[in-house]
Amino acid sequence: MDRYPPIADHGMVGDLQTAALVSSDGTVDWWCAPRFDSPSVFASLLDSERGGHCRLAAEPPDGNGQGMSVRQLYLSDTAVLITRFMGPGGVGEVADFMPPVDAPAPTDRHRLIRVARVVRGSLPFAFACRPRFDYGRAPHTLGLLDDHAAVLRGPGQDLHVRSTPGIRLRADGDDVTAHFTLSAGQAAAVVLTTTAEGGQAPPAPSLYDIAEDVEECRQFWLTWLRSCTYRGRWQDMVNRSAVTLKLLTYAPTGAPIAAATMGLPEQIGGERNWDYRYTWIRDASLSVGALIDLGFEAEAHAFRRWVRDRVEAGGTASGDPLQIMYRVDGDPHLTEEILDHLEGYRGSRPVRAGNAAADQLQLDIYGEACDALVVGGDIGAVRGWKALNGVLDWLADHWDRPDEGIWETRGGRQNFTYSRLMTWVAFDRGIRAATRFSRPADVARWTAARDGVFRQIVERGWHEKRQAFVQHFDTDVLDASLLLMPRVGFLSPHDPDWISTLDAMDEELVSDSLVYRYDPAASPDGLRGSEGTFNLCSFFYVEALARSGRLHQARHAFDKMLTYANHVGLFAEEIGPSGEQLGNFPQAFTHLSLVTAAMALDEELGRSTTRPETGGTRHPVVHGLTAPPETTGGGTGGG
Repeated sequence: MDRYPPIADHGMVGDLQTAALVSSDGTVDWWCAPRFDSPSVFASLLDSERGGHCRLAAEPPDGNGQGMSVRQLYLSDTAVLITRFMGPGGVGEVADFMPPVDAPAPTDRHRLIRVARVVRGSLPFAFACRPRFDYGRAPHTLGLLDDHAAVLRGPGQDLHVRSTPGIRLRADGDDVTAHFTLSAGQAAAVVLTTTAEGGQAPPAPSLYDIAEDVEECRQFWLTWLRSCTYRGRWQDMVNRSAVTLKLLTYAPTGAPIAAATMGLPEQIGGERNWDYRYTWIRDASLSVGALIDLGFEAEAHAFRRWVRDRVEAGGTASGDPLQIMYRVDGDPHLTEEILDHLEGYRGSRPVRAGNAAADQLQLDIYGEACDALVVGGDIGAVRGWKALNGVLDWLADHWDRPDEGIWETRGGRQNFTYSRLMTWVAFDRGIRAATRFSRPADVARWTAARDGVFRQIVERGWHEKRQAFVQHFDTDVLDASLLLMPRVGFLSPHDPDWISTLDAMDEELVSDSLVYRYDPAASPDGLRGSEGTFNLCSFFYVEALARSGRLHQARHAFDKMLTYANHVGLFAEEIGPSGEQLGNFPQAFTHLSLVTAAMALDEELGRSTTRPETGGTRHPVVHGLTAPPETTGGGTGGG
């Protein structure tokens, strides 16, 4: 299994309609086109033999990788990825980027530009383009037009390969390869362009034009980031997370996807291998909330329009106003299939394309959707209000139902506390909006429903013996999703019942700042195997600690979480037992929660000079040592 790089050993480039992963050895081992959720062109991350890849890298002098060190970085605050190769013969690098297609119309033409250059000495390079269309299921043919132009034709799609004069392309079966040497000051490039079958071939590239493309790409990202209002302590990490969230947003519709990949395992060799290339109402709503907090209003408006359109489209076959997830164009059909021909990442089967969870009932999405519709203050628009009003009228009749919950368990429906919490949010936001904008609404009915939800949560979601709010009404199991209770305004972060719940989570779900979603052994979820800690929950934990007055503990947990980022600041879904990244990559949920945690910490640290640290009886933990009580009183000593 050493044929597979670590999940974290990648950077991501994209053009706002699709994205590619580039490993630190210069291999593009994941790229779907023309959209995020299209079948793959390169997928060796899921099968090193059948998946297909494109490699451009400096060749080590001994042929087996010895004597060559590699480093990877982004051009600061951009999506231009640089892979540097340093060996006895010299220093070279490969720049990968995709010119942004920030347009309202989708296109089947996407460019991945790869530029090799040497800055010191002399280095040999190798290039290989071995596409495997349709997740490796479809054959392709090669048309080698000349030394610098080739087209690889798959069913319904062409991949054009164009090189600058320094790279002579050669046929290798139905694939394309090249070997070339560059000296200090020299550069050469390859441009990969996807088109529809029979699409117009791109022009021959020139280094001058590519230099302009690089600068335009760099300026696009720097200009976009100028709208960011965050000026806190963790500027670099927040900027990287913001760029990542933007890269994971489909520009024609404004729909953010959950992650760029499918099939990457939550446990190596396990079956928890899902397709995350779709738009979850929950994930996307929270992502938009994070972008609004950062000042990116255009992205928020686009997503609110997308949600409104989903409601107006007529809901689901069961009559519910919303499905939990959609394709990026709003298509609700996400039939799940098993790709038996793929080995899976390091043997982790099955590999799934599509997602059967799309048919689940998850009532929490109405809270997240209503929050996203209301935030920003434009729900006064007639169409937006009609969408919100219809959702809440439906929810008033259907909120008191068991569902599959936020974690999409496949072990049967329950009365999940988090689902109830977010239905409370839906009614609360609707009532406020109706009052603020003087809109017609059955506010009395919504208020009665909101109050009924509240009573149910505090009476049935609270476990007296555990002294904590629990996962669902018939269990004593804790659930990290409830870390959001103070954030959504259900209760104060200093409420004794909340502090008691936070203490219980500290004891049961937290492992050295890393947070598990829940204990699947105590609360079976219908799946075999285990999983790592959930990065989303770990950052929500930081925010909850900060809001509850435990600033020393919160900052220490946040700083430790940042050490789990990969070499270019990206996070997958989970952290495994040895600190490895697991699950689909990079994950929007993780990066949005990093942003909200950083903003909460900054805000609370700014207040800390005017009030003492509070929040219960637990003491700050630093380097694994708990400070004795006498050193922590009044927030003036210890920790």
